[in-house]
Amino acid sequence: MQFTAMGRDELVDLYNSLKAEYEQIKSENLCLDMSRGKPAADQLDLSMDILKQIIGVYDCKTENGFDCRNYGLLDGIPECKRLFADMLEVEPKNVIIGGTSSLALMFDYITQCMLTGAGLMPWGKQSAVKFICNVPGYDRHFAICEHYGIKMINVPLLDDGPDIDKITELIKDPTVKGMFCVPKYSNPTGITYSDEKVRALAALKPSAKDFRVIWDNAYAIHDLYSEPDRLLNIFEACKEFGTEDNFVEFTSTAKISFPGGGVSCIAASDNNIRMIMSRLKTQTICYDKLNQLRHAKFFPDMDAVKLHMKKHAAIIRPKFEIVLEAFENELAEYDLADWTKPNGGYFISLDVKHCSAKRVGELCKSLGVTLTTVGATYPYGKDPDDRNIRIAPTFPTVSELKKASEVLCLCIKLASIENLV
Repeated sequence: MQFTAMGRDELVDLYNSLKAEYEQIKSENLCLDMSRGKPAADQLDLSMDILKQIIGVYDCKTENGFDCRNYGLLDGIPECKRLFADMLEVEPKNVIIGGTSSLALMFDYITQCMLTGAGLMPWGKQSAVKFICNVPGYDRHFAICEHYGIKMINVPLLDDGPDIDKITELIKDPTVKGMFCVPKYSNPTGITYSDEKVRALAALKPSAKDFRVIWDNAYAIHDLYSEPDRLLNIFEACKEFGTEDNFVEFTSTAKISFPGGGVSCIAASDNNIRMIMSRLKTQTICYDKLNQLRHAKFFPDMDAVKLHMKKHAAIIRPKFEIVLEAFENELAEYDLADWTKPNGGYFISLDVKHCSAKRVGELCKSLGVTLTTVGATYPYGKDPDDRNIRIAPTFPTVSELKKASEVLCLCIKLASIENLV
């Protein structure tokens, strides 16, 4: 029976029973962390042989004979450029290989736009700069905007991608300079943009001629099942409308090999590649080519990457299923929340229906379960409805995850009764 159909006395009796369960769990002194989307140790173990590559002094040359121990190849070694080009379905000439972090590449690109512009006057010298933010979304994207004082405008992320009608209205304002997108297995909802939405984004005609979409394709190959979501190539979609310059794509191997020890890249139009390279020539002499070479030897082609990602999926798929099963068994009957059921990525998005998400977070914390900070999935940390909770199932062990899911469902029930009574 739904909680909303229960009488007050019935809810109070249920609350007292659940509170006894709460006190029992509290005595267990749990310490469980579901706060960030981190790979578990057994996932990291899959990539350890990367560290065995190029150990000998004669193993440090690229396929064309370049010595990776020295300066040079600012845009990356050819085999690594080719690997990412195959992954993102672009030409190698339209790829720049960076350091270990795609987030750093995004930050640097926004910095470039603020200081020297995206083909026009620097954003920082214009009267105002605004960004469209798909919500719920990724807190670190919001943090970049907040760092530079870029005003963020919420746009709902629907089941098939952003609200295009709202975006179309917003971009009539020339101070709206761009937006962040996680187009495949979006953080935190796990949805993938439909072909229709990708084409609609490619067709946008913003008033700002220096409008840029940060296409953060972080989960491009992070599939959980044998029939994964398919994302339309944004640059192919742009060809019909001549809008290739509006998009700059980013990805990395952070959750393929090692977080903080992988390889990142930018994919962009010829014009944007030239613009970014003009800045990089001053910013650095080269990125870590030895790390690029290690990865290129470990992943000689996309078949090797796909095989590797199947091993990742085998580890984390059961974890997603544990959480989803708990939600279905403990919350569905009572109609206490809605949640996504992604085919890949690293997150599940849950929206409580009859209580405060912050209150759920407080109750979980009191029982030793740490969730992503409630509100983090919205700009400025402010969820206007106080409903969304980002669930990160990958890092805990299976036994820890079962317990954490049990605790989360219990706290949602307690918070819901508190609010209803």
